[in-house]
Amino acid sequence: MEQELQQLTAEFWRYTDEAEGFLRSMLLPSRLRQLVILIALACAAWGAKAVIAPRVYAWIRGLEGRSKAQLRNLVELHRRIWGYSYVALIWLSVFVMNNLLGMFPSHTYILRIAGSVGLAWIFVSLITRFVRNPLMGRILKWVAWTYTALYFTGLLEPVAGVMDAIAIEINDFRLSVLIVFKALVVTGALVFLARSLSNFITRWAAKNENISPTLGVLIAKLTQAFLYVSAVFFGLRAIGFDLTGLTVLSGAIGLGLGFGLQKIVSNIVSGVIILMDKSVKPGDVISLGDTFGWIDSLGARYVSVVTRDGREYLIPNEDLITNQVVNWSHSNELVRLDIHFGTAYGDDPHHVRRTAIDAALSVNRVLPDKQPVCHITGFGDSSVDYVLRFWISDATSGLTNVRGDVYLALWDAFKAAGISIPFPQREVRILGEEAPKPERPRGAPMPPDLDGD
Repeated sequence: MEQELQQLTAEFWRYTDEAEGFLRSMLLPSRLRQLVILIALACAAWGAKAVIAPRVYAWIRGLEGRSKAQLRNLVELHRRIWGYSYVALIWLSVFVMNNLLGMFPSHTYILRIAGSVGLAWIFVSLITRFVRNPLMGRILKWVAWTYTALYFTGLLEPVAGVMDAIAIEINDFRLSVLIVFKALVVTGALVFLARSLSNFITRWAAKNENISPTLGVLIAKLTQAFLYVSAVFFGLRAIGFDLTGLTVLSGAIGLGLGFGLQKIVSNIVSGVIILMDKSVKPGDVISLGDTFGWIDSLGARYVSVVTRDGREYLIPNEDLITNQVVNWSHSNELVRLDIHFGTAYGDDPHHVRRTAIDAALSVNRVLPDKQPVCHITGFGDSSVDYVLRFWISDATSGLTNVRGDVYLALWDAFKAAGISIPFPQREVRILGEEAPKPERPRGAPMPPDLDGD
């Protein structure tokens, strides 16, 4: 350990001497002149921004019919006018000094380094705009800028040497800061590529008319899992990491799954089964217990169901496998609804049935090509009981509201046709009161006296 510390100290002082020599070289007259030129060009770039930026901003505000992506790119261009102007002025100065004034390349060495770093800065800024995660984009941006700055200034190798010297060694295993950094960079790049490819496959499956929604989700999930695992695996292999020790870890993970993650594994397996047997798919209208709504998305662990009142229920996949689920749109979109009502005994049943069918057909959502029917279901205590059956094809728009519309149409139609809807009537007699005697019709003979009086 002491020997490694001494070696690290020696490397540090050696690189310090090299950095000191680099700073001394910056004091040469030709390089001081280049530093002054850089400062002057920075001021000129600020002046160019003051002149150009307001006009670009006014031009952007006057645009119409452009997409949000185009407007965001133009706003980003407006924010970086100074940087673009600065880099353009640096390379213009290099061209003039080397080609028009006949100066040697060494007289523009600092300018060319600054211009190269500036071009790299512009390139990295454009590339990182494709990263949607703000945190990952910011990390990638700073890592890329640091790498390019060290590369063009010639400090990449010394910094890499210091990072490699900071290491932990256990027997034959050696882990340095440089190896960890490379592992993070390579794995991150592969994961980014895997995610981009997975999103592309997901969009392709969604647009392909020959692939069902459930099959598209299954392809996307399997592709995503395969690409992510492959990215981590090849990322670790690319830096020479030995993966044989992961066999013990995989055994421990399997044991943990067997004891503590049964429900999670069950939901994941149930999700795969749901995607394969196509029992439910995004857009289906289902009923599960007291929950009625349509499926918004299928996840690896749960299904998102949105109800009519805007609530989103996350139902575990296992519940869809083990419980009874009513899928209102599994094989087709047609749904039959029943409405029960009763009319008075004095109303003609034939007239009541025709009126009820016409009332149902007057509702827009009731399908006219599947004729509604009305049947007598029984003779009740106070009414003749009927059932009205009709079909709809848009269950996602709600069931209660269409029932309410049909009930309202029945009310209006019965009122116009003079059909009455009776309600139960009961005679209540309080015990202990003398029952009223029936009145004798006028002119009727008196009843005989049974007692002979």
